[in-house]
Amino acid sequence: MKKILALLIGFTVLLSACQAALPEPLPPAAPTKEPVTLTVMTHDSFAVTGEIVEKFETDTGIKVNFVKGGDVGKALNTLILSSKAGTPPADVFYGLDNTFLSQALENELFEAYAAPALQDVDEALKLDPENGALPIDYGDVCINYDKAYFKEHQLTVPGSLTELTYPEYKGLLVVENPATSSPGLSFLMATIASMGEETAMRWWEAMKQNGVVVVNDWETAYYTNFSASSGKGPQPMVVSYASSPAAEYIYADPKVAESPTASITADGMCWRQIEFAGIIRGTKNRAAAEKFIDFLLSLPFQEDMPMQMFVYPVIKSAQLPPEFVAQSQVPAAPAKLSPEEIAKNRSAYIEAWTDLMMK
Repeated sequence: MKKILALLIGFTVLLSACQAALPEPLPPAAPTKEPVTLTVMTHDSFAVTGEIVEKFETDTGIKVNFVKGGDVGKALNTLILSSKAGTPPADVFYGLDNTFLSQALENELFEAYAAPALQDVDEALKLDPENGALPIDYGDVCINYDKAYFKEHQLTVPGSLTELTYPEYKGLLVVENPATSSPGLSFLMATIASMGEETAMRWWEAMKQNGVVVVNDWETAYYTNFSASSGKGPQPMVVSYASSPAAEYIYADPKVAESPTASITADGMCWRQIEFAGIIRGTKNRAAAEKFIDFLLSLPFQEDMPMQMFVYPVIKSAQLPPEFVAQSQVPAAPAKLSPEEIAKNRSAYIEAWTDLMMK
């Protein structure tokens, strides 16, 4: 009996020891947080190195969904109409330029965000005092020309808008329709800023008589009509960008000693195009949208743009690739109109141009 009692006592002590050694039950696991997906609408020419976007996604836990909305005018109209209906298709818009800026601001498309990096941006590029539209890059819309064509035909490169109306340049320029193309609208604004509306419309009438070719978009103008591009078209002059010659040089295959194209950068013949990004009003992902704006103004993105989209960074401390600098041209005196003047007259300018050139 004593032996049984001793065994029972020993078993009880052993059981108590085992129970004491058991770990405390773990608290229930917290639900896994789904990553935020941020939708960013851009124009069709948007390009970025994939690795820097992937790093942004890894660092922030934000998945970026890029949606190309067509030319800036088309994308802007889509955003304005859908936002008014309460169904914006994006959280952020990148690619709005200064010819359409006032339209976006009038429709209160953006929420204000004073990004810290704005302190490193030239004041001349900040056209929205409320910081709804934040400058991201800039470039100059100019006429590009095919060096070989002008040399072969012993033609002097025109040095003014007036010279383009001379008979020797008949049929040699292709431009984009300002009603459907951002570079086309920029060039129209350049002519009006340089000569005034009435004189500019007389100039366009003279250009029509001199065989200027009009197409709907930059891609068609540059890659189909322009003689120096891959399309080998019939026009040796095209409305493009002052940085386009750098692209021709960098991507030439086989490599070339210099760019086969150059830009006409005479005073008043170019337009300084500034591109903006903004947080769409009513976004459900405001915090993520702010982080993406900060990314657009960060050095990795700013220093990636010149070789991807051939535009200039707005951050002063961003470094430019040497070949980009060597082959690009910067106009000393690009044409300018105030945002207020553009807002007041843009539709009338386009309508007057369309009535004149498309009928």
